[in-house]
Amino acid sequence: MKKIFIPTQSFKILLLIFTMTAVFTVVKAQQAGNSQALLEPSGTQYFQNQYLANPAMAGIDSGLHINGAYRRQWTGIDGAPVTGYFTADGFITNRVGAGLHIFNDKAGLINRTRIAGTYAYRIPLDNNGRQLHFGLSLAMNFQRLDYSHVTGDPNDPSLSAFNRRDNYFEAEYGMAYTDAHWTLQGALPNVRSLFTGDNKGVDGGGIFFTAASYRFIQEGAISSVAPKLCYRGVKGYDNILDAGVNVGFLDNVANVMAMYHTSGSVTAGIGVNIKKMVTVQALYTTQTEGIKTYVDGSYEIGATVNLFR
Repeated sequence: MKKIFIPTQSFKILLLIFTMTAVFTVVKAQQAGNSQALLEPSGTQYFQNQYLANPAMAGIDSGLHINGAYRRQWTGIDGAPVTGYFTADGFITNRVGAGLHIFNDKAGLINRTRIAGTYAYRIPLDNNGRQLHFGLSLAMNFQRLDYSHVTGDPNDPSLSAFNRRDNYFEAEYGMAYTDAHWTLQGALPNVRSLFTGDNKGVDGGGIFFTAASYRFIQEGAISSVAPKLCYRGVKGYDNILDAGVNVGFLDNVANVMAMYHTSGSVTAGIGVNIKKMVTVQALYTTQTEGIKTYVDGSYEIGATVNLFR
């Protein structure tokens, strides 16, 4: 299959279009969103599993990538949130990637599940590894009450009425530009609700997500340094800026990462890469401002298995 080679001037124009589209996305999202969003998403989405935040990152490199993450918040409190993430994404052809994304969150009586399938398409811009990526996820959201945790009359008709609600269809769209060092991203996690104004808040998703990172590759004990900035739209709250860095050691056998969030919390993690096939990451996110006096933060463990590379 032939690659597309784009002249320098055309490449600049294409990047300008990409930037203008991302700006339009931000402005439109700020005007149209109407749901409460998840203030602190999975810490693994920043470096370990970027597909969680952007469907365009599905199958971005060779092989099959299987990711799982488990997060527990506010330990010691009955009904505290417990969240699980599972993704599988892979490189199908030189142009096509695909993925599966499953999200489950339990908080008190409410059990929320989101299952999404992703199609991603990439356009090579030259023979130096510059690429544009586009991704679309179609998702079904399910939200139910757990009768086993009801304190009161389990036959209350309002409980059964909640569980009889229709499941909720949603879509997610993302874009990205990558080269040997840069990764620029923009994503809309709730496309349908963005334009219809009907968001049932099933997945706790935000209004928009943008990110920029640059990877420094070095020789020696420190093998890579990747600073990253993210800007997330959150309806009902101030938009959130995430700023941090991931540092790889000894040919990326180990890493440490940290992200500061303007919501008033910090995510920090440490990981190990076993034979470049299995990555395990342990993370802790401090509590956001306002309630950190009453509860502790969240603990998260993430694992990645890379196959057929």
